[in-house]
Amino acid sequence: MINPLRSEADAFRFTLIVGVLLAPIALVAIIWSTGAALAVAGGLAIGLVVGLFVLKQDEPKEKMLLGRRLEDRGDGRYRILVVANETLSGRALREKISQRGHSGEAQLKVVCPALNSKIKHWTNEEDAAREAAGTRLQALLSGLRSEGFDADGDIGDDDPVQAMEDGLRRFPADEVIISTHPPGRSNWLERDVVKRARELTDITVTHVVVDLDREGAGPTPAT
Repeated sequence: MINPLRSEADAFRFTLIVGVLLAPIALVAIIWSTGAALAVAGGLAIGLVVGLFVLKQDEPKEKMLLGRRLEDRGDGRYRILVVANETLSGRALREKISQRGHSGEAQLKVVCPALNSKIKHWTNEEDAAREAAGTRLQALLSGLRSEGFDADGDIGDDDPVQAMEDGLRRFPADEVIISTHPPGRSNWLERDVVKRARELTDITVTHVVVDLDREGAGPTPAT
């Protein structure tokens, strides 16, 4: 549970406010009745809770400490976490990865969210989605390894942002690359995946748009 009282000063002010609020309640109880005092107390309590909630919502959200720390950079290798699914076969994604460093200088972790429909997700019918994602993932990893990259990967949560967060906890990276379809055809962009990812961490989150139709390619089918 989130505690809105972040310091002793906050706690003192809160206690003072509660004391001030109790005074009119006691006065009402003396002058009129206990029932009237309880009604006043209920209204004040609701107002206090709503006020604390509003103040908490207005506070800037702290970004999670995800990503690589400076003291962990001793090996000099640039670590990249890639989050993609259907666009894993895209040429634009491969080019972006190559721009980030030569094969011997970069270490890659590819997280492929297992996309699925909401109905199949709730009924746990995810085998087909995970199989298709695994096929695309292995195809990309094979290509990267053939170029000399130190690349590994796995299937992630169906929510791309959650998959990224899980990946960063296991693989502290210098940068995250999120690959999506173009605007208008991307479910991830409609869900503000890139924006949410950037709000979650201070490390660089690079967005790559892969137009498989223009490239003349398509998602690798499941075997």
